[in-house]
Amino acid sequence: MHRVPLCLLLVFAIGSFVHAAEPLIQRDVPFAKVDGTELKLDFYPSRADEDASPLIVWVHGGAWRAGDKRSVPIQRLTEHGFAIASLDYRLSGTARFPAQTEDIKAGIRFVRAHADRFEIDPDRIVIAGASAGGHLAALVGVSSGVQALENLAMGNAEVSSDVAAIVSLYGASNLQTILSQSTPHGLSVREPALKLLLGDLPTAVPEAARLASPLAHVDSEDPPLLLIHGDQDPQMPINQSHELEGAYRRAGLDATFHVVHGAAHGGKAFYHDEQLKRIADWIHGRLE
Repeated sequence: MHRVPLCLLLVFAIGSFVHAAEPLIQRDVPFAKVDGTELKLDFYPSRADEDASPLIVWVHGGAWRAGDKRSVPIQRLTEHGFAIASLDYRLSGTARFPAQTEDIKAGIRFVRAHADRFEIDPDRIVIAGASAGGHLAALVGVSSGVQALENLAMGNAEVSSDVAAIVSLYGASNLQTILSQSTPHGLSVREPALKLLLGDLPTAVPEAARLASPLAHVDSEDPPLLLIHGDQDPQMPINQSHELEGAYRRAGLDATFHVVHGAAHGGKAFYHDEQLKRIADWIHGRLE
């Protein structure tokens, strides 16, 4: 009989313990059903030892018409003490606006209603997103009480969809000005995407464009806002973030704008360790 050295047994035992202690990701958790479509989320537990973690609700990008909840470039924020819930939402090829905000708000109500199950703090929920997801995150964050953007029939109607802070990475803020600020390349992407989202170009559906613009909903009760945008973005004009920062400042609100010099639309410049630590520190500072 071959004997396994004691040192190897210790390595195996320690490895098994570490593996067993790894927080388990919960995938494809149903949170609502609408028009025959079941919406799901992926839940990433915090890697910190805390009874009730702060939660980041993550909204993926994809020009409102593509993308998937499995894209979570901020996942390493779980190492900074945050749990993350990455949501599905109906894409614009399936349902026009405001289906997207209805779905995201339903997701927030769901995780808040099940705070004990997910071991999160229902009073420390932050919304964050990138690109189209950044736009939707900002819109959801500043639109507390706007009934036209929420469908309480999707469940947990007695629970609030409010958030404690907003993080928008290279997102839109004013769909009524975005085309006039866009480069030719940006227009080639943005015009068809807006037509699909709103049903037509913003000039043809001004009421829908205004309803879909975070800028139009800013008031003195809105939560702290972190904007991150590249100054060489060819798809989403950086002026969109400037506009939202300006609206926040006029309202006397807490707004932080970090310009990533030389950065385009997305990429490693937004998600390296130093950048994620900056985001984590900012959120922790607003949740204290």
